[in-house]
Amino acid sequence: MIFFTILVIAISVSMDAFSLSLLYGTLNLKTSQIIKLSIMVGVFHFFMPLLGLLSGSYLIDILHMPAHLVMSIIFIFIGIEMINSSFIKEEKLILLDFKGLLLFAFTVSIDSFSIGAGLKAFSDNYLMCSSVFFITSLLFTYLGLNIGKTINKKLGFISTIIGGSILIVIGILYGIII
Repeated sequence: MIFFTILVIAISVSMDAFSLSLLYGTLNLKTSQIIKLSIMVGVFHFFMPLLGLLSGSYLIDILHMPAHLVMSIIFIFIGIEMINSSFIKEEKLILLDFKGLLLFAFTVSIDSFSIGAGLKAFSDNYLMCSSVFFITSLLFTYLGLNIGKTINKKLGFISTIIGGSILIVIGILYGIII
């Protein structure tokens, strides 16, 4: 029963990675970038709960900025960059370099940090929990990126504009509602 609970939590924290990967996949990423990004998201989903477990809400208090506001700003930035990228034909885009992939992986993993703060309530086997988070988020991200890439092939550059616009709206909603 504990494993099932951890799996359900892992799926729930991986859903934002999946949905945003659908949008990010419209950038027509190379296979190597899809693999790198999926692994990065998985690694962040492995370590963020452990960091949350160790530090609880202490880090959020130090930042003096609510976590949802940080996510809001990052989503809006990524959305604007996605829309800009649809008009730029250069190979070197901020979103596609290592820093952009790292920013994406961090952003979709922030919720795992807060899950870690309450991880003690579910299990004492923290490495098993983090491993389940790692595998689940890696698979959800990989699937989302590939579906997004397929959408891009069918709709072209307009899919990137739509994806960027959706991210901006999500960022605004995170900033206002949550």
